Amino acid sequence: MAEAMETPGGEAYLAAIAGIVADAEDIGRQIAAGQIAELRMLAAAGQLADQQGARKDANVLLHDMALRSISAEVAGAMRMTDRTVQRRIGEARLTIEGFPAAVAAWEAGRIVQGHVKAIVNAGLTLPGELWAAFEAIAIERCEGDTPNRVRGELEILAHRMHPRSFAERHEEAAAGRCVRLVPGRDGMSDLIATLPTVIVEGIHDRLTQQARAIIDTRDERSADSDVVATDARSTDQVRADVFADLLLAGTPALDDTRDTTAGPLGAIRARVQVLVPAATLTDADDRPCDLAGRSPIDPATARLLAGSTHIWERLFHDPTTGVTISTDSYRVPSGMRRFLQARDQHCRFPGCRVAAIRCEVDHTHDHALGGRTELSNLAHLCQRHHSMKQFTAWRVRQLSGGVLEWTSPLGRTYREDAPTPAVAFTPAATHPGDPAPF
Repeated sequence: MAEAMETPGGEAYLAAIAGIVADAEDIGRQIAAGQIAELRMLAAAGQLADQQGARKDANVLLHDMALRSISAEVAGAMRMTDRTVQRRIGEARLTIEGFPAAVAAWEAGRIVQGHVKAIVNAGLTLPGELWAAFEAIAIERCEGDTPNRVRGELEILAHRMHPRSFAERHEEAAAGRCVRLVPGRDGMSDLIATLPTVIVEGIHDRLTQQARAIIDTRDERSADSDVVATDARSTDQVRADVFADLLLAGTPALDDTRDTTAGPLGAIRARVQVLVPAATLTDADDRPCDLAGRSPIDPATARLLAGSTHIWERLFHDPTTGVTISTDSYRVPSGMRRFLQARDQHCRFPGCRVAAIRCEVDHTHDHALGGRTELSNLAHLCQRHHSMKQFTAWRVRQLSGGVLEWTSPLGRTYREDAPTPAVAFTPAATHPGDPAPF
């Protein structure tokens, strides 16, 4: 029995996992019930303060004192500060009263708390009269997917429903860009830059590439250099050090740049992956564009990136003449790789949002076992989930339309639909007597 427990796939091992999963589901239901009950309790506390403030002899001060008093009372029971409880009362009322359908779907087990938070956060960018319509669409989109995966889509949905254009609102928000210094403990501080998302993504990507280059070089030379061998910094630490080097000296300290020519690290440039609807690319509308794995960006920035930098490869897919769909070699041709990046957008393991440009193209049916290099047998997986597919009992098969069906060691299946297409075609409005639009 002990040997079976130690062997992945043994009956005792699988039974133990099944028990843990069943416990996780049961505990999840219990936690959700408690979280919802707490949310309703906090909202009721705020409503009670409103009732006190609605008395004929009440004023703004009386209402505020009533809310403070109730918050302090509840804080004593919850072992929190009264300020924290008062803030949570406001958040609870906003959720319960502003997005009741999302709370009901959470209570019914259709979605989880993370979905509710994502719906509320995205919905708050809309005028209140649009919340119900947004909520109905958002709940349907959340079912069957993780909060992390749908968060960006919900933000774009809210932007598209907003009566003011995203470009106009982004221009106003960009006026508030700034850099802030927040003192910390033990001689450390946080330097916080509020910048357009695509700029921040590019900065982080370049720092990550440079940090990886330093670590790879360190690992290769550690046996030949005592100095390199003592460098045990993590990726986060190297990234922070390179960030400081670039700002203070203009070049990474470990770069071997001797003159105006960029060295290995200096030559690294940022990469970002943006999905641009065709109508937005051609300036036919001002809808927000999706920065894969992050959040929406303004259309003007997306057009600038698509049209004026050599790093971008513009992708135009002609279903009649265009994309390479199969090859006899193991290597994926660049045209096919670009098409897969546009199709997959991110890692195709359920819930993962690592952008496709940071993933590996995996043969769903292994090439060594006869799998072909064709679109219907290829999908992007991040290094973590690519390794899990190779070295654990998780299995995947690709259905039509790029849909992946994952099967866990317990036999539970998880369907990973292809992401929402970056381009969609809708028929133009016609009037009686108009010629057919084709």
